Amino acid sequence: MHQDIDSLFSAHLAEVRRRTDLALAAHGFDAIAIFSGAAGCSFLDDRSYPFRVNPHFAQWAPLTELQQSFIAYSPGTTPLLCFHQPADYWHLPPSLPTGGWVREFRLEVLRDPGQARGLLGLAGGRRVAFVGELQPAFADWGFAAVNPAPLLHQLHYDRAVKTPYELECMRRASVMAVRGHVAARDAFESGASEFETHLAYCAAAGQRGEELPYGNIIAYNEGAAVLHYQHLDQRRGQARRSFLIDAGAQFRGYAADITRTYAADEGEFAALVRGMDALQLRLCASVTGGTDYREIHLLAHRLIAGLLREAGIIACGPDEAVETGLSSVFFPHGVGHLLGLQVHDVAGLARDASGAEIPRPEGHPFLRLTRRLEPGFVVTIEPGLYFIDLLMDQARTGGHGGRIRWDAIERLRPWGGIRIEDDVVCTTGAPENLTRDAFA
Repeated sequence: MHQDIDSLFSAHLAEVRRRTDLALAAHGFDAIAIFSGAAGCSFLDDRSYPFRVNPHFAQWAPLTELQQSFIAYSPGTTPLLCFHQPADYWHLPPSLPTGGWVREFRLEVLRDPGQARGLLGLAGGRRVAFVGELQPAFADWGFAAVNPAPLLHQLHYDRAVKTPYELECMRRASVMAVRGHVAARDAFESGASEFETHLAYCAAAGQRGEELPYGNIIAYNEGAAVLHYQHLDQRRGQARRSFLIDAGAQFRGYAADITRTYAADEGEFAALVRGMDALQLRLCASVTGGTDYREIHLLAHRLIAGLLREAGIIACGPDEAVETGLSSVFFPHGVGHLLGLQVHDVAGLARDASGAEIPRPEGHPFLRLTRRLEPGFVVTIEPGLYFIDLLMDQARTGGHGGRIRWDAIERLRPWGGIRIEDDVVCTTGAPENLTRDAFA
């Protein structure tokens, strides 16, 4: 049962204001002005790129399509929402917001973005920090700083701990995404092309392609060995051995990020998928307060190496496979990342609010999260196992040739690879698996 979203928003905004108060005071600012953003145009064209709202703006107000607008805030005051509603007959202007959350703001309607200049509290020598993508028209408005790094480091570091409102948004995004995943699986099984499967996903999730948090990965067969496979093949009737789908959804700007892999038939690859699912659940169970996320990543390597040994794909033990880097031939990316207003949410490497970083484990350059987990963190857990031609060729000539059963590689290359990804909340007790709960 979903909680009432607007009943949670007031406490959420109070927490965002508290964090902002502390950050402004720590770094010598009187106020903050957060710009929602503006869609830029393609080169030599009047058509704009798909719009992505500034995540700082979305944390304050659930307006993910609102351009050329501001939130202005100084400690001890009611935040001001400068809502751009142009007089326009070429495009439909945005409707004024409704819902309980609006009561938390003072609302000013702008017909032109320049009208915000007199509303942002810039007069009298006040130090106002601008956060967002600075437009040329704003350059002489008198902001004390534009995206000051120390201020952003602190805001980003704190953002890792989600409020109950944010967690509820992510639960709803998970339900939307899972509806899409079920429809996509059914489309694959019915013989649809990659493109048709993508369309089935969007229809079931209820989101246009530009509303999704990232471009869907819909990969059949060997395409599953391309980590960010970007094509949507429109051909039908191709041999179908495997299906990897990495696809999410957004609710009020908060993302779900889910991956599943399916085998078309029983056999060696299907057994590998089941083995990966079992070890992935073991990794999800390790999302507990105080756990160093780097240890989860290294555990993933040991478990994947064990599965490879059991399946007769490598000829050495798990410890040797990890120590020599052999496991990275099959699992070259990180086991996951922070998730929230951005798919790869900010401050995953942060040691503290200063911006100093916690190093990645040696030999693991692509891990996006090195922090100790705290209650309120939402992380992805996404172990993978792939048969990537480039990495296999490098392994054959780079010292791993004798540790790999090449007959098994040749059998399994046509299936591409496996990735299974859940979104998991660290709590004060057992972790909450948003993805498995939504599938259930």
